Amino acid sequence: MRLSILHDSTMLQRLETALREDVGIGDITTECTVPTDLQGEGIFTSKANGILSGIEVAATVFHLMDPDLVIDAKYTDGMPVLRGADIAVVHGNLASMLTAERVALNFLQRMSGIATATAAFVKLVDGTDVQILDTRKTVPGLRAFDKLAVKHGRGTNHRFGLDDMVLIKDNHIASAGGLASAVELVVGRLGPDRKIKVEVEVADLNQVIEAISCEGVDIIMLDNFSIDEMATAVKLIRSRKPGVKIEASGNVSEQTVRGIAESGVDMISVGALTHSVRALDISFNITERKD
Repeated sequence: MRLSILHDSTMLQRLETALREDVGIGDITTECTVPTDLQGEGIFTSKANGILSGIEVAATVFHLMDPDLVIDAKYTDGMPVLRGADIAVVHGNLASMLTAERVALNFLQRMSGIATATAAFVKLVDGTDVQILDTRKTVPGLRAFDKLAVKHGRGTNHRFGLDDMVLIKDNHIASAGGLASAVELVVGRLGPDRKIKVEVEVADLNQVIEAISCEGVDIIMLDNFSIDEMATAVKLIRSRKPGVKIEASGNVSEQTVRGIAESGVDMISVGALTHSVRALDISFNITERKD
């Protein structure tokens, strides 16, 4: 199938910046070795099993380098790929392909790694109705790509930035003089007609009790709780504030995520999805030249 290109202005700017960073004033090696009019094709091949993410981004990178380059894809974002699978074929000017290759692969490999990790966590909580959330622990400037990859892995995006919801954390609590004070300041500032959600992070059961006594809290985040503490906190919140959502956070791993989900929380945020992702191994090779 013929891939479309992205139209998000912020993403396009980031891709243009990435190309400028890599190419500089020119690709010296390609200019020396590849005739400017040589045509051909190259193939993206998966060298590991995973979930594909970023093939549309890669297509956009090639398009920005040369609008006449065309990508035909056998797989699209969000689809599982097996080791050895040919993902997509690029047709057109070989010099343009080689100059854009590294930037396209950088996005494709990183995003596929994020999608693959996300899908693994989602599978581990299958049947619990718990959402796997990302965090703001993303590469500066690449958050839109990282969070898109989480969606391709069937995860759920938490807040994109500081301006789309309130999350009162430990340092806010310390600065405000306490949890209840921080919540009161936020709710008072936002007013009765607020449109955004208010979440508060709690570090122990005493803060859970304090949080459920506050008016205006929509979500309570249990940070670094043990499973037993989490189960106790969930019971407290459900009995006192049944409308409040519960998020678990802190040191979540593939070994612990199922137990956390079974404690009764609604959401689990996993920083590792984006802050320490392992890129999926994908290659790009020229397979044909046309003189």
